[in-house]
Amino acid sequence: MNSPNLAVWTRELTRRFGPFTAVDRVNLAVKKGEIFGFLGPNGAGKTTLIRMLCGLLLPSEGEARVNGLDVYRQSEAIKQQIGYMSQRFSLYEDLTVEENIEFYGGIYGLSREKITAKRETLLQQLDLQRYRRLLTRNLPLGFKQRLALGCAMLHEPPILFLDEPTSGVDPRARRSFWEYIQELARQGKTVFVTTHFMDEAEYCNRVAIMNLGRVIALDSPLKLKESYRKSTMQGVFVEILHRTTPDLFASQEDRS
Repeated sequence: MNSPNLAVWTRELTRRFGPFTAVDRVNLAVKKGEIFGFLGPNGAGKTTLIRMLCGLLLPSEGEARVNGLDVYRQSEAIKQQIGYMSQRFSLYEDLTVEENIEFYGGIYGLSREKITAKRETLLQQLDLQRYRRLLTRNLPLGFKQRLALGCAMLHEPPILFLDEPTSGVDPRARRSFWEYIQELARQGKTVFVTTHFMDEAEYCNRVAIMNLGRVIALDSPLKLKESYRKSTMQGVFVEILHRTTPDLFASQEDRS
């Protein structure tokens, strides 16, 4: 499928590592301009799925297209169409804030004039002007995450993949970060984000809940709460996991 309205499409997408299936026959259709959230416990397969969609890991089976590009044959072209912010902080901590921006601008092949213009715009948008000459290692964590997002956006990609971008960030910084994500979506960017924070799911247009490599629920936060008769996404998440992996909950209850 190659619909012009879809940013990400997968059919039966699967990834195995030897006998272990990390991603098991996942089907997705993510619209352009959508904030699409992915929830799941550790080991659910979220990061493996993102790495396949970013062209960093080949699938074992199935199909996937990102902005119309095939993940098997056009992985290098995909990398030019996306911004990727990984779980692990990926910037150079011995460079200053503006040096990191300049370095990543060079990696993306931007001209000196474009890098200078984008640097000043990002410093203002992300409220980093006062830190511009500070070594990145000395930034507060919330501002490190802002900088990482800014560097992922330097080449103005239409699709962003953010893998647990607010992990370890305080609530105020998380709220600020999400306000910026929402602004990007209003500009037409597609944002694909994984998170452990159930309240962050409320900011998404739709949410997929993943466990044991499979997508076990997918809908808007409102419809998921209505379907499972819960007032919060935390309640939805616990209920779904209880239904799909009752043995896990039984073992926890036995220990209590």
